[in-house]
Amino acid sequence: MEDKRLDATARLLDVMNRLRRECPWDREQTFDSLRSNTIEETFELADAISDRNMEGIKEELGDLLLHVVFYSKLGEEQGAFDFGDVANALCDKLIYRHPHVYGEIHADTPDEVRANWEALKLRKKQRKSGTLGGVPRSLPAMVKAYRMGEKAAGAGFDWQKKEEVWDKVKEEIGEVEAEMKAGRKEELESEFGDLFFALVNASRLYGVDPEAALDRTNKKFIRRFNYMEQQAEAEGYALHDLSLDRMEELWRQAKSEE
Repeated sequence: MEDKRLDATARLLDVMNRLRRECPWDREQTFDSLRSNTIEETFELADAISDRNMEGIKEELGDLLLHVVFYSKLGEEQGAFDFGDVANALCDKLIYRHPHVYGEIHADTPDEVRANWEALKLRKKQRKSGTLGGVPRSLPAMVKAYRMGEKAAGAGFDWQKKEEVWDKVKEEIGEVEAEMKAGRKEELESEFGDLFFALVNASRLYGVDPEAALDRTNKKFIRRFNYMEQQAEAEGYALHDLSLDRMEELWRQAKSEE
């Protein structure tokens, strides 16, 4: 099995080297030109994982691995790093962040492992850019909010009891309502942001991934809305021709079908 993995890795690097030499498209690629494709491939992998599509996951992992190898090749050409440097740096990082495996630290639960991981990351990152400096700027806003909450909690800035977060959520709802009544659009946007941030932290404290939760709700809404449209069409109508009461009936039917 190990020989198979080593052979596959060597084959992949050989293929990348040849493509870089002989393919007109591959020859002209740069870090900047590949960036948006890398982001797209990451979301395609996320879709495959959400769908529990194992064949799709394998394919999308391959596409992401191609980008890792491609960036490594670009780094090698510039004399900065190569694939071996990338892999070894990752190994060094994993060993450093798993002292309960490679050192004398004890961590018997996933929560203890996570706490140690964040503390070690924080110790290293703080020297460079502060507690929140390691959160990528390009992350989607909800994912970024979740990671910022995690990092702040790792530094000790968190609610003592998770139930206390609901006081903050209620406070933010009140501020949203106040700005709605005042009609101040810019302030309303700010308060909605504060409310979303509080809800993301609530989900974190209760062990829920807010991105996954919202994605699940989005898919549920799509299923139900599609059902409404199909039923309306079967009755000879476009959905917008139906009364709101009839739409509500179809919505309840869609829920009952799940």
